[in-house]
Amino acid sequence: MMKYILASASPRRKELLTQAGFVFEVIPSSIEEKITKKAPAEIVMELASQKANDIFCRYGTKDCVVIGADTIVVYRDELLGKPKDKAEAYDMLSMLADRTHQVYTGVSLVISKKGRVHTRTFYEATDVTFCPVSKEDLHTYVETGDPLDKAGAYGIQGPFAIHVKCINGDYNNVVGLPVCRLYQELLTEYPSPLSEP
Repeated sequence: MMKYILASASPRRKELLTQAGFVFEVIPSSIEEKITKKAPAEIVMELASQKANDIFCRYGTKDCVVIGADTIVVYRDELLGKPKDKAEAYDMLSMLADRTHQVYTGVSLVISKKGRVHTRTFYEATDVTFCPVSKEDLHTYVETGDPLDKAGAYGIQGPFAIHVKCINGDYNNVVGLPVCRLYQELLTEYPSPLSEP
């Protein structure tokens, strides 16, 4: 089978790939991320590409696919990464409450196939709308510590899900990896991405 390498330490991306049926190795990239782009879509693709290329250069093999990914939350052109502390997490969530924001995930695939190496990079964007959230509920959630390792200070698949009114787009994209788009991109490379010899 084709060797897949996930260049991310995200437990959510690991879980999504596993659920989708991929057999893969996790080798997180520790490269220092450098942002030179301005548009959210270009930023996540740039960062995903940096991660994928870093791991491919160090661990890539003759026939493999290295998967790099990066997710950001955007509200009115403001980029919201992982909060540095609970206070920042509270401020982020207060700003997003009762409003619609966007989640962008960039994915970069470095593909080594029959002696040829090339890259496919893409992104998905999903609109997420929160219900109004009381200060008490915000404080309760922040105190769990759950927001601290998540872009935008929340996880849609966790306890904050009770405040998500609706989404428009790929749910898994909000979790951290648009697995449907990923699979469709791989289909252009391999007739059977999960069983390619």
